[in-house]
Amino acid sequence: MKNILQKIKKVIRQYISLRSLRARIFLIVLVVGIVPSVAMRYGIMRNYEQRAVEQRTVTVQNQLKIVADHLINEDYLNTRTSKVINAELEMLSNLYDGRVQIISGNLKVIKDTYGISEGKTIISEEVIKCFMGESLSNYDAQYGYIELTIPIIDNQIVIEDTQGAAAGNVITNGVRQPDPRVKGVMLTSISTDYITDTLTILSRKASILEALMIMAIVAIALILSIVLTRPFERVTKAINEVKDGYNNESISVPDLAETEHIVEAFNQLLQRMKVLDDSRQEFVSNVSHELKTPLTSMKVLADSLLAQENVPAELYQEFMEDIVSEIDRENQIITDLLALVKMDKKVSALNIAVININDLTELILKRLRPIARKKDVEVVFESVRPVVAEVDEVKMTLVMSNLVENAIKYNKEHGWVKVVLDADHQYFTFEVSDSGIGIPEDCLAQIYERFYRVDKSHSREIGGTGLGLAITKSAVLMHRGSITVTSTEGEGSTFLVKIPLNYIAQ
Repeated sequence: MKNILQKIKKVIRQYISLRSLRARIFLIVLVVGIVPSVAMRYGIMRNYEQRAVEQRTVTVQNQLKIVADHLINEDYLNTRTSKVINAELEMLSNLYDGRVQIISGNLKVIKDTYGISEGKTIISEEVIKCFMGESLSNYDAQYGYIELTIPIIDNQIVIEDTQGAAAGNVITNGVRQPDPRVKGVMLTSISTDYITDTLTILSRKASILEALMIMAIVAIALILSIVLTRPFERVTKAINEVKDGYNNESISVPDLAETEHIVEAFNQLLQRMKVLDDSRQEFVSNVSHELKTPLTSMKVLADSLLAQENVPAELYQEFMEDIVSEIDRENQIITDLLALVKMDKKVSALNIAVININDLTELILKRLRPIARKKDVEVVFESVRPVVAEVDEVKMTLVMSNLVENAIKYNKEHGWVKVVLDADHQYFTFEVSDSGIGIPEDCLAQIYERFYRVDKSHSREIGGTGLGLAITKSAVLMHRGSITVTSTEGEGSTFLVKIPLNYIAQ
């Protein structure tokens, strides 16, 4: 029961929080469903009201025009004694629950079905316009009536050919005059209660229908929000299983294109993590082996000394020299490891400065030439043009030193090492070629791995820690540069480093 309540609270929180995709989908579907239905209801009601008023107005206008003709034929404006006309007027008043007033040419009310305004004078804009030949209508929604003014026209009167005669208008000196054919005006007000009653009934029914629609829309919005977000929940569940260690395989949720993209990215990350984990385990194994080897050698040498009595001074001296050599090797491994870890974790920020790369290269080669002379290897430096770049001098020294030193170490007797420095408007290149033993093609992709050695049988006599190229590549990448290698086994190798002249901040 407690778990069910917690799930209900969680769902409620998701729908209350606008940060939830489920809540946003729910609100979007709700708004998209409800707003058009409300607008449609208002439009239908408004359209019905307008149509009903228009039809009512046209119907009454037609009947009033017929009555107006009867008024002229019966000369009602002068006699007012026709019982037939009076009956028609009363019938119209009763039929449309309204009021009919007959106004003569002198603006006097000669007939009022309500019997209130007879004998009074009416002067209004509508009446004046009607005497000029216009039929007018006005709908007052607030008070619920339609007011109409119909001219009582005597068609026996012929208007002379004057401006506006075709429309029944008389214009004198640019001023519109009353139409001489209009003998009076019928001013009629009719009730729209039946329209209002119909609108009320329609509104009630529409409200019921709208409530049902809203309930259906809420249900659809709820279902859609759950259905559309369920794939994301499955993605979350699958990722949590990987995180908790229940599963370590690639996940698959192909319901939506978006979830496929997320899953694909996660699977790539998972594979990357596996590779990193394998690399970490291999690295730990290699570090353990590399650190243990000098210690084992020192222990063997020390045990040999301890096991012998009256050890000759010459042998003692030889063993101590070997122990010192192993200590130096151990120290070098630790130093290289620390340098590599700092680069990997970006602990050591780059100390960027403007450096003359030509001078730096000359200095490095000056330090390494004594080593080359011991192996009878000729070192040649070719500077195509002066190069000045924004680099970290210490790390760039590591890059150059490691590449040139490797070219010397893995060279043949009477061999050569050629260093070429060049630049364009964006990058400078540092190329190191040699006539050494070369690298097998199947090993080229692994040479930057930590502790990797191509020729493990000669690694001991050549020396080094197996970390030089890993450190070199890290330093190059920190400068946003690149390093490539081409090699032919037995003929030599060429390393090409490309570094931006201007440092690109990360």
